[in-house]
Amino acid sequence: MKSTQSGFSLVEMIAVILLLGIIAGFVAPAVFGKVDQGRWNATKSSVKSLGTKIESYAMDVGSLPESLENLTKKPGNAENWNGPYARPSELKDGWDQPFMYRMPGETGSDYDLISYGADKQPGGEKWKRDISNAD
Repeated sequence: MKSTQSGFSLVEMIAVILLLGIIAGFVAPAVFGKVDQGRWNATKSSVKSLGTKIESYAMDVGSLPESLENLTKKPGNAENWNGPYARPSELKDGWDQPFMYRMPGETGSDYDLISYGADKQPGGEKWKRDISNAD
């Protein structure tokens, strides 16, 4: 009697694995690029929103906050504080890094609010570039 076995040969399995690897090599960069693009766009919106909250704080208190934490917790010297102006989670960018806040600002504004982007380093290109209130 002749026995017939069904299934895939080793060569067929290797061919399928190689094909999947090639497809993943083309798809993965496009997918990860879209993720960084989405985080960059969300962070750009967060910078604008946080800027509005900083200005609301300044209108109530009469001065800019010394740190972003002053938007979430009342500082001891702020008599007209009507916060919280922001949630602690809003003080982080799309890459879960804290925004950099400088007061006075070095870019010609009263303050600088900066995210260093996907690479978490000053500078960068495309979705790795910095996002600031000066943009």
